[in-house]
Amino acid sequence: MACLAFLVSCETRPTMQGLDLSNLDKSICPTHDFYQFATGGWQAANPIPDDLARFGTFDKLRRETQIIVKDIIETLSQQRHPQGSNAQKIGDLFTLGMDTARLNREGITPILDDLATIQALSTLDDVVRYIKSQHQQGFMPFFGLFAAADLDNSRMNIAHISQPGLGMGDRDLYLQDDERSIRLREAYRTFLTTTFELAGFTNQQALQMTEDVMHIETAIARVTMPRIELRDPRNTFNKMTVGDLQRMAPVINWREYFDMLGLTCVEELNVRNPIFFRNLTNILRTNSMGQLRSYLTFNLLRSAGPFLSTNFGEASFEYFGRALSGTEAQEERWKTVVSTLDGVLGEAVGKKYVAEHFPPIARQRMEELVQNLLLAMADRIDGLEWMSDETKEQAHLKLSTMRVLIGYPKEWMDYSEFVVNAADSYLANMRRGRRFHHNRMLADINSPVDLDRLLMNPHTVNAYYMATTNTIGFPAGILQPPFFFMHGDDALNYGAIGMVIGHEITHGFDDQGRRYDKLGNLTDWWTAEDERRFSERTQILVDHFNAIEVAPGVFANGVLTLGENISDNGGLAIAYSAFQRTEQYRLGQELQGFTPSQRFFIAYATVWAGNIREREILRQTQTGVHSLPRWRVNGAVPHSDAFVNAFNVQPGDGMWLAPENRARIW
Repeated sequence: MACLAFLVSCETRPTMQGLDLSNLDKSICPTHDFYQFATGGWQAANPIPDDLARFGTFDKLRRETQIIVKDIIETLSQQRHPQGSNAQKIGDLFTLGMDTARLNREGITPILDDLATIQALSTLDDVVRYIKSQHQQGFMPFFGLFAAADLDNSRMNIAHISQPGLGMGDRDLYLQDDERSIRLREAYRTFLTTTFELAGFTNQQALQMTEDVMHIETAIARVTMPRIELRDPRNTFNKMTVGDLQRMAPVINWREYFDMLGLTCVEELNVRNPIFFRNLTNILRTNSMGQLRSYLTFNLLRSAGPFLSTNFGEASFEYFGRALSGTEAQEERWKTVVSTLDGVLGEAVGKKYVAEHFPPIARQRMEELVQNLLLAMADRIDGLEWMSDETKEQAHLKLSTMRVLIGYPKEWMDYSEFVVNAADSYLANMRRGRRFHHNRMLADINSPVDLDRLLMNPHTVNAYYMATTNTIGFPAGILQPPFFFMHGDDALNYGAIGMVIGHEITHGFDDQGRRYDKLGNLTDWWTAEDERRFSERTQILVDHFNAIEVAPGVFANGVLTLGENISDNGGLAIAYSAFQRTEQYRLGQELQGFTPSQRFFIAYATVWAGNIREREILRQTQTGVHSLPRWRVNGAVPHSDAFVNAFNVQPGDGMWLAPENRARIW
């Protein structure tokens, strides 16, 4: 009866801009299933499009923003621009990507020379030289190279080398014999065979090459670091000299490799997975030339396929879309091409987006919200009864030096060295784009870290925390409803974008972010007792999420998702504390039948409204560091005393969690 009365009152109040009451499912009591109550109407009104594996508020806003970006790009493609201008590059590259008739006429012609080069490899020395030449161009067979901060001196970039990516997307799919892994291995084999046949190989050749690739990728999977271990930066920071690496992996002449890349200055580097590199020599030496050629051929086809004839994309979709995630149809061509432009000319596109769609007043409003959240976090640190004054002092230092980037970069990227020529193939232009970004990355090695570099395109609907620079970043793309309301009431803004801000702040203090100091160095600034107490509290979240059954017989992974769950837990607490400072909270006036606190939590739930396919649930649970959207709400709010009080949750309710079982961390 209390729930019924509560819901009736919701319908008698006038609707206020910002909170859309049609998103609610009024047949559900909020104390029973808050996610369904707050988002059930949205779910019913927003079925999953055929070309997506899930569809939530993030995805919907991304689609809406992508349409805006498409209009910008399409307009540029229909105009004439000076050769070498960003507008010319954007317009011509879009036109090339959209010209599927030309792509299909060209077929595999753009890679015939590459295929011939691989087939001519006859010795291991040939293979090693080919690997080096590919790394010069920005393609990374057998291992990866990138620039990132030195975790002992985070203001300087050093070279990092890493284990390679795996075609199936996860190491366990190669190694486990459960029904899903077996099914996906067979689907992946079909994808490999089809891809080789599209490149001109006979069915018999393609079948053999498929087994060659599976053999090598399975060997790589066996020495690939598991996802849970990858989360811990102490596992992936192994600094050593070039000489140390030479003794570890003698199959490559590493001094020659770095010199070839113009990195004569490299004397020390980070080896992210020493176990893999200890096995690299064995992998290269024990596989036949035929197997190595097959693996290198597939690496070529995987990197070139998106820019060749459309049947390569169709083959890829059958595995990565239909088999892996349950997606029913390929996305429209323009979406694929716009995403491609985001990868090579993202800031040039973003500059146009910001000029047309991100007013300065929005940035100012966001800056105010961020400062309020930082103040709230400082207060919460002061109030932590489980943390010593010694560790609190260091936590305050880290918080006070946290950098904030909003909207767009301070300096826009210079694309003058990236040449786009409409007379060349789509692939040739994209390879020049790859080399352009690869050369920028190489130039960063042994150079100071750019602290002002926004790590996402301005029109991206997302946010981030970067531990090595102690920076939170919020691109302009996310600063729109239902996350950010320029003229919305405080409950909506603090519950939505405020929680996103709090979430990113908390990443600096989650189970891995806490290992970095105020400068971003990997430093232990905790007392042993404080670390023990922190671990006890975070274990509550691990146990809580491990017990959540996301599909019949399938449970969430509380360890893999711990960092994100801590940040949701802390983000909610920080955002609510900041909201309590507002006049709206102090007045306590109901709007649309909801108290300010209730509106806050409804706004939070709306951020995670969505639908998801069954296969995507299984994929995300196995590989994702984020909990599924439903459980980012129903798994999070029961730990909040403020939520329990706002909706009068009682023992026996679905959203009830006994106080002693609630995780109170930050």
